[in-house]
Amino acid sequence: MTTLVVLSVVLIVVFIAGLAGYLFVVGGQLSRIATLLEECAEIVSKINKDAQVIEPGVERINNTGGVIAGALPLLYGMAEDIVVGATYEPDPDPQPEPAVPAMGSRRSRLHEAVGYHPEPY
Repeated sequence: MTTLVVLSVVLIVVFIAGLAGYLFVVGGQLSRIATLLEECAEIVSKINKDAQVIEPGVERINNTGGVIAGALPLLYGMAEDIVVGATYEPDPDPQPEPAVPAMGSRRSRLHEAVGYHPEPY
């Protein structure tokens, strides 16, 4: 019976040591995550600080965009009126006749330049 008790105690010690090692590893990972989250929180606070400076400008841009969006139907109507008057419509003339080649055969003057006179056809 003493062997069974000793083995049980050894098994409990091994289990507790394994659990302690696991908790040590998880604790190290959680501390690294906490450090990274703290750095991220600092970055987010800097971004928020920069965005507060930009916010009034964004509101002004949105207001200007709203004014432009309200004027778009009027501009669209004016553009259609302009296009109707400026649309190109070709004349309904018939298609021109294709070019006719020169009558007869063309003769080269290069032959005469070198002293060759071919017989006429």
